[in-house]
Amino acid sequence: MDKKLIIAIDGYSSCGKSTFAKAIAKELNYIYIDSGAMYRAVTLYCIRRGFVSDKKLNVEGIVSELKDMHIEFVYNPDISEYETFLNSENVEKEIRGLEVSSQVSRISQIHQVRSRMVELQRQIGVLKSIVMDGRDIGTVVFPDADLKIFMTASVDIRAKRRYDELKSKGIDVDFAEIRNNIVVRDITDENRDISPLRRADDALILDNSRMTVEEQMEWVHKIIEEKFNDSRN
Repeated sequence: MDKKLIIAIDGYSSCGKSTFAKAIAKELNYIYIDSGAMYRAVTLYCIRRGFVSDKKLNVEGIVSELKDMHIEFVYNPDISEYETFLNSENVEKEIRGLEVSSQVSRISQIHQVRSRMVELQRQIGVLKSIVMDGRDIGTVVFPDADLKIFMTASVDIRAKRRYDELKSKGIDVDFAEIRNNIVVRDITDENRDISPLRRADDALILDNSRMTVEEQMEWVHKIIEEKFNDSRN
């Protein structure tokens, strides 16, 4: 494709946004950016520094060290995917665990954290040719994105996908705990004061509850063909 696009994929947690976004990026030879991983990396940093726990949230400490949190995505040719690095450390596996999952919504509600992440995300998007997924990409980070997709799926299906993903990585998890975590995150994301989860008016809805990745790709191929066909002729 000659035209360089910014493709924004928003939606609920564990909808398969990352899998879908990665597939699109690979198909188009675009850069894939997992915005959620950025918030997870910040959360991991805060946990390690003792800034956050079930009974504690040291906002002042977090804000004071935001500039010390350096996040980048490094392509791993062995697995053909980008991995998340926090201050030069590969934290891809650690940020996917339940400890981070249980705290990430609290961290992402901090105004200064979101401002810093949006700043970094927009810097990455300057060159276009990217696919970025998250909770506010099409509404806040890239409101003028060329293509916006809002993904959703039932809670039980999302919990099962998350459970299978973690088990495949050798992480011991409980299905009921994962399901509860997803329900809580949905409520938190929809009702937070800063950048609440919502569908952009011009976003296309994709309910992938009963769709395979292949079927989702067929869907997006058709959308891209119809929406950008004129620009490629």
